[in-house]
Amino acid sequence: MQSRKPYPTELHDAKWQILTPLIPAATPGGRPEEDPPREIVNALLSGIRTGWAWRCVPNALPPWGSVYHSCWPWRRDGIRQRMNAVLRGALRVLEGRHRQPSAGMRDSQSVQTTERGGDHGFDSAKQVNGRKRHILVETLGLLIAVVGTAATVPDRDGATQRWGILRHWFPRLRCLGAEGAYAGGLETWGAWLRGYRKVRWEMVKRADQVNGFVVLPQRGSIARTFGWFGKYRRLSKAYEYLTATSEAMM
Repeated sequence: MQSRKPYPTELHDAKWQILTPLIPAATPGGRPEEDPPREIVNALLSGIRTGWAWRCVPNALPPWGSVYHSCWPWRRDGIRQRMNAVLRGALRVLEGRHRQPSAGMRDSQSVQTTERGGDHGFDSAKQVNGRKRHILVETLGLLIAVVGTAATVPDRDGATQRWGILRHWFPRLRCLGAEGAYAGGLETWGAWLRGYRKVRWEMVKRADQVNGFVVLPQRGSIARTFGWFGKYRRLSKAYEYLTATSEAMM
């Protein structure tokens, strides 16, 4: 057990037992690891929740260099994606659903960047100078895939980037929903998906005869996901230089 006082964001023993098999063992040879993987994960969770910079890791946690350099191989080797997939499947089972989703919803969110640099642009529709997060969630709002681009990239173009994983990782996926802004550009990609695994796109639009604000259940799950992002200070803006790092944080 740890001698220090735990942080609110830390994993308790039951959660850590779920993630332990997903973390690769240390590479043989070289210097032995000084910081246990559990402490690295606790540091990452603390940083995403509170928003501290890399060099401002609290002294009770591993040195910032150990935490920072652990992110690169975990991101490169897809460790975080596998963690997300396992936890998403386990939660779906607890909710009485199949581990693999059969339907999803697609949307994007524009957020500001900082002077850190990296890919960025101006979203004239949202009046935001920064980046755009293109995400796909299942019916509970749990994240399936995320792509980060400059805010100038249209929604329908961002939806087609690096989403070939849908063919291999989600064999039960049959229906993908999107709002009207995606109409047109997704028709070609939708035909390709249907030819491969009979996945169809559905445009979720509000009825023309309805006035005022209307809650659409299909969009509610993905709006809730963006609300979850807002609770984590590291995700309040695009602080990372690389979009790949921002995707890994989400």
